[in-house]
Amino acid sequence: MDLALLRTFVTVHRAGSFTRAAALLGLSQPAVTSQIRTLERQLGRPLFLRQARGVTPTTIGDELAHKAAPHLDALVEITETGLDDESSLRTLHLAGPPEFTAERALPALTELTGEDGQGYALRASFGNAEETLEGLAAGHHDLAITTARPRGALLTASTLCDEEHVLVAAPKWAGQIGSGEALKTVRSGKQAPAFENIPVIEVHESLPFVSRYWASVFDSRPAAPGTVVVPDLRAVLACAVAGAGLAVLPRYLCAAALERGEVVALHEPTVPPLRTYFLVVRTGTLAMPHIARAHEWLLRAAADWC
Repeated sequence: MDLALLRTFVTVHRAGSFTRAAALLGLSQPAVTSQIRTLERQLGRPLFLRQARGVTPTTIGDELAHKAAPHLDALVEITETGLDDESSLRTLHLAGPPEFTAERALPALTELTGEDGQGYALRASFGNAEETLEGLAAGHHDLAITTARPRGALLTASTLCDEEHVLVAAPKWAGQIGSGEALKTVRSGKQAPAFENIPVIEVHESLPFVSRYWASVFDSRPAAPGTVVVPDLRAVLACAVAGAGLAVLPRYLCAAALERGEVVALHEPTVPPLRTYFLVVRTGTLAMPHIARAHEWLLRAAADWC
């Protein structure tokens, strides 16, 4: 059986689409369709059911993918390992949310570039979860960091770490809820009326961070709209330090400002809200040593981020 046909078949099986598989393989969609039909004629069985959006494997298709995919991945690993010597410069394409990627992932991965310039060439791009996963599926990235676990067989996710969210503001705002009934309400875990009088700093008009915190901790929705909306958590922190209002931020991002007293935690719930990050690859690409090494490196580094 032609290995090229099997490679195309496994790619279609993982992608769930002839169009997406063609993009990943660098082929035209008619060429992919032709190869699948050739393989189906050789086997005498249909491998996919065509639907309005993509394809789904038949029972025979699932069985063939289960048997063939590990061997094809192993062949890729053998080939890539032979090419991955010390003199080769491999480019790693990483995508993820701007703040986490800049503050956590990139500093860890730059250690792999090597002081002598040998090792990895690193390229990074920023985007939200949907954009990042779409780019990874289309073959634009090698690794993606996202807060959404992908569905389907094309992408494989590993849990990277959890980030704790903290409700913070400049000290002047904390003084307004630092005594009397307001403080008792905060400590009891209920929404403090005093919070409603503090302006809100957020990354989007929908208040994603503040709304998630309010729902988790206070079992309610925030009453105040966003006063300052800026699409970068680092800018949100800068505005909070400047006294523009309250914000919900990842602890890793505001830890230094908390230590310096530039902002204070307005509330310390017993169980703080968490958000999970996932490290995602296209299924089968961990057979490539440069991707596998970066994947393992990030997972190890993340053990110190939690």
